[in-house]
Amino acid sequence: MKNLKIIDRSQDERFMREALALAAEGAALGEVPVGAVLVQDGEIVGRGFNCPISRHDPSAHAEMVAIRVAAEAVRNYRLPGSTLYVTLEPCSMCAGLIVHSRIARVVYAATEPRAGVAVSRGDFFGQAFLNHRVMVEGGLLGEESGTLLRAFFKARRG
Repeated sequence: MKNLKIIDRSQDERFMREALALAAEGAALGEVPVGAVLVQDGEIVGRGFNCPISRHDPSAHAEMVAIRVAAEAVRNYRLPGSTLYVTLEPCSMCAGLIVHSRIARVVYAATEPRAGVAVSRGDFFGQAFLNHRVMVEGGLLGEESGTLLRAFFKARRG
């Protein structure tokens, strides 16, 4: 995995807090609390939270939703120079979309030990066969994201 030194921590935190707010919005609807925002030229062009249950769509992960919204907004299926902020380490499905979308940078909050492919279950973004390189940074507001996820699952079990 390639680590990226945070360029502007206050901007990164602002965008990650936006993703956390989206995660909380999803949790309020009974969805697993994961949120994502896609930023291009300092502006949010795509927002999303997990919604596979309500949309009856297994691909409706927060990253997928935010990327679809962004691609439509900028009228391009490629999103070069953009940064995706997501509250949970991406899974393999989302990692593939991130590469195909030509997203430059991914910043995630909490690791996903069961299905994350940035570091937890492998280094997807570092694979030699990929034709696009994505800079990845993990852990930004990871404690806040982890707390939201733990509270959600505790309430579901309880």
